[in-house]
Amino acid sequence: MDALVQSRPAPVSHADARPKITARDVNVYYGEKHALKNVSIDIPKNSVMAFIGPSGCGKSTFLRCINRMNDTIPTARVTGAIAIDNQDIYDKSLDVVQLRARVGMVFQKPNPFPKSVYENVAYGPRIHGLARNKAELDEIVTTSLKRAGLWEEVKDRLSDSGTGLSGGQQQRLCIARAIAVGPEVILMDEPCSALDPIATARIEELMDELRENFTLVIVTHSMQQAARVSQRTAFFHLGILVEEGTTETMFTTPSDKRTQDYITGRFG
Repeated sequence: MDALVQSRPAPVSHADARPKITARDVNVYYGEKHALKNVSIDIPKNSVMAFIGPSGCGKSTFLRCINRMNDTIPTARVTGAIAIDNQDIYDKSLDVVQLRARVGMVFQKPNPFPKSVYENVAYGPRIHGLARNKAELDEIVTTSLKRAGLWEEVKDRLSDSGTGLSGGQQQRLCIARAIAVGPEVILMDEPCSALDPIATARIEELMDELRENFTLVIVTHSMQQAARVSQRTAFFHLGILVEEGTTETMFTTPSDKRTQDYITGRFG
């Protein structure tokens, strides 16, 4: 497993990092199905946390709890507590629209709006009233595209349709769109599964750059990707958080045999 943890970013010391997100005894039900069972975890600030595990194990379900996307599923019910900077995100007085501005989401398949590159990035800041004039909006768009590593490729194509970009460019456009509203957390659900290896490598480099300003939580089926980009890794199985720890520890000396069996390819 040593090869998996080579050339990975230096781990964030969990003891020194103040948790950005805390979850305690989180359960998720879809109708009668108990999809997630008593999950408790701390996610440090300015780090990349990777969720790994076989399909249907609960990792994407938990990711969607962090920005309350499960609210959109009529049969879904969430119990327990999740807080961002000690603020309960399931508090009934909380504005979910504002929460989703604080917690951006990047999906498995790039989903740019059928609008220009500029309008894709400007849309969020415009509806949230983040720019007082066109100059401020231009600045937000430019900065977001630069942070997403896309500016040099699209600076002369801002009026072209976002759907005309390559797959990897579209995914970076979606990251720029998420960044533009000034989130604190960025959730990524299999962000590279639809991309080729070159585009994947660019997104992975970008994740390492973004953690200087954001807290990232990614779901990935690629253990190599988790090893390359994350400082901490959590392993889910059958709706249970089996264990979590520094990525190096999880990939070299996990404490649970189920984790060892998954990482070494015995199941999954």
